[in-house]
Amino acid sequence: MTFAIRGLGTALPATRLTQEEALGLARVLCCRTPEQTTWVPLMYAGTGIRGRNISLPRQLVEDVLRGTRLSGSVFLPSGEAEDSGPSTAARMALYAEHAGPLALSAALRAMEEARLPAHGITHLVTVSCTGFAAPGVDLALIEGLKLSPEVARTHVGFMGCHGAINGLRVAGAFTQADPRALVLLCAVELCSLHYHYGWDPQKIVANALFGDGAAALLADSTGQGWRLAACGSCWLPDSASAMTWEIGDHGFAMTLSRQVPRLIYEHLRPWLQDWLGRLNRSLADIRSWVIHPGGPKILDAVQEGLNLPDEALSASRAVFAEQGNMSSPTILFILDRLRRAAAPRPCLALAFGPGLAAEAALFV
Repeated sequence: MTFAIRGLGTALPATRLTQEEALGLARVLCCRTPEQTTWVPLMYAGTGIRGRNISLPRQLVEDVLRGTRLSGSVFLPSGEAEDSGPSTAARMALYAEHAGPLALSAALRAMEEARLPAHGITHLVTVSCTGFAAPGVDLALIEGLKLSPEVARTHVGFMGCHGAINGLRVAGAFTQADPRALVLLCAVELCSLHYHYGWDPQKIVANALFGDGAAALLADSTGQGWRLAACGSCWLPDSASAMTWEIGDHGFAMTLSRQVPRLIYEHLRPWLQDWLGRLNRSLADIRSWVIHPGGPKILDAVQEGLNLPDEALSASRAVFAEQGNMSSPTILFILDRLRRAAAPRPCLALAFGPGLAAEAALFV
């Protein structure tokens, strides 16, 4: 399995949300008692996030914070004691409207760097876990980029934060099977559409962590520069309930157990040592790191479990502070930052998702 990255692009939706504004939204939409309003600021401060971008309109944010209703959005609070927010159908309608254009913006930037003709793209791999629509992001990319109607489409769906690494594995299989393949991989997530209303501490943690974004890369077997050498996957034992992502009546619902950092700390290093050993590599060989920032405690668990210096996680922590956890595209945002900074290689990317599963991608 190997391919070279020919171009990589990222994109963010227009609405920028400061952490102070995010906290204000939580107070209005989630807190039901004075005690809850005193707890939420501590949790938001503990994330270390400074801001994020979301697909919801700026006027909606202003409406919620000021108590106005100028946006007319389905996300406006109803004022009822048990307000659960919009239905899943209403949230999916917004996903269908906004996911394609955001994905297209990222893909156009990747194409601009690659300087390769769109008609040469043979395979299209899309990644998303925050919405469903068919036809959807794939058609938006085919039409927006004027790809061949015969482009081979594959969708990696509902796999969570490590979905982009699953997409990299698929793209690598295509380039390995066909040396002439030119693969466009695009990950897009609109996490803000699943904002939880009401008091549920686990779901409020998700509200505090997630933002929206898209990233795309173009890859083939002949280019120079950063190359995907291998991908690995491991389900961590006794972890099935540690992280879940389920479809509810009012959006998709995430649970994140307090056991996740412990499970990563205990099980990640032994697996990586074995997997890298089978590739004739060791942890000591890795010179740069892309660690998916599921949250600050997850980053800490990886750093402590692998005994990494602070600088090894500096790019991951910086992207997290600037944008929060964007789910699957986040890995590609961090990879892009390291690549443009000419970070040393080998570079190892790690991400975690429901299962609890760890996914790895080795770049040389």
